[in-house]
Amino acid sequence: MDQAPAQEIAVGQKAECQGDDCSNDAGTLQCPTCQKLGKESFFCSQDCFKRNWNEHKKLHKAANSMLEHFNLRTPRVISEPDADGLFNPYPAYPFTGSLRPVYPLSAKRTVPAKIRHPDYAHNGIPRSEQLAGRNKIKILNKEEIAGMRKVCRLAREVLDLAAAEVKPGVTTDHIDKIVHEACLARDSYPSPLNYCHFPKSVCTSPNEVICHGIPDHRALVDGDILNIDVTLYHGGFHGDLNETYYVGPAATQSADSVRVVEAARTCLDEAIALVKPGALFRDYGTTIEKVAKAAGCQVVKTYVGHGINQLFHCAPNVPHYAKNKAVGEAKVGMCFTIEPMITLGSARDKTWPDDWTSVTVDGGRTAQFEHTLLVTEAGVEILTARTAESPGGAVEMPGKEAKANGV
Repeated sequence: MDQAPAQEIAVGQKAECQGDDCSNDAGTLQCPTCQKLGKESFFCSQDCFKRNWNEHKKLHKAANSMLEHFNLRTPRVISEPDADGLFNPYPAYPFTGSLRPVYPLSAKRTVPAKIRHPDYAHNGIPRSEQLAGRNKIKILNKEEIAGMRKVCRLAREVLDLAAAEVKPGVTTDHIDKIVHEACLARDSYPSPLNYCHFPKSVCTSPNEVICHGIPDHRALVDGDILNIDVTLYHGGFHGDLNETYYVGPAATQSADSVRVVEAARTCLDEAIALVKPGALFRDYGTTIEKVAKAAGCQVVKTYVGHGINQLFHCAPNVPHYAKNKAVGEAKVGMCFTIEPMITLGSARDKTWPDDWTSVTVDGGRTAQFEHTLLVTEAGVEILTARTAESPGGAVEMPGKEAKANGV
């Protein structure tokens, strides 16, 4: 599960930083959500932006409420449920593609108190992340590395169980149930659940959804592609990974679907090959963008890879595009994710009114892959690596003599 950083824009004069606890002059960083709302809100640094996020985002809700007061936004639910009690909560919203949410969402799933919970489980606020130094990258000791290896192995097991359920007719809510129960069976908390108030235990992102898709009652159909993003919290550590899967035989026979999925897979593989002590965080994006463009695809810039350990998201930020300004280099004992999001068409994104589901602005298909990585003396260890039994896997472009491995 990825994180959206503040975005750099050109400014003509100095502005005051919007951080409540900051008196610095603002730089060129502006909140991306405020930009979409037509508001200006500048921050002096990524550190300040992320430290003040939970207070700052209240302004977004206030702005949305004002829009609704003046009837500038369609009411959230105006459609009648169908015979099965299902409905689209945003029927007048200008969706960019053919996908529609299918509500009501199932009841929020619970986690027994005996399972260790992260600090945000009760109120949705990741306070420990807010207090952490956003520019200080943690070096793990042997015991912490062992904890990361264990949680990442468990996360791989859970993702593989979820992937085995992917087929036409299955709902993403069912996949959420599988993930949730598999986490509990492993004495683990599903990290997405109530993280910044996310309502489910896994992110499921079909077709034009870039990331952060909320599991609902829409049934998968032959020809879909589906990203499943799993994160577990076990023993005080988070393990994060995702893959994109083909749904039914029609998906593997779609040249566009195969092109974007396999481009995303190759982008991640090529970036991981660069990871070693001394490798610069800004360099992975150069390789990712080169691979994507060679396949006729684009790279989403809004979301980045991230540090991960006892915190779900922390330093460093790992952009996936070329000519980025990421600071720092990999050192032995660091853990972070690389998780490029690749699109067939435009790389620009738009967020549904649920405040989570990020989609391509042109409705084009998109795919993503992610691993949690440990920097070692020899280079890199893929803590969430596939096993010989993992569902899914690479396929050849339609027309070539090859078989899909998995669903």
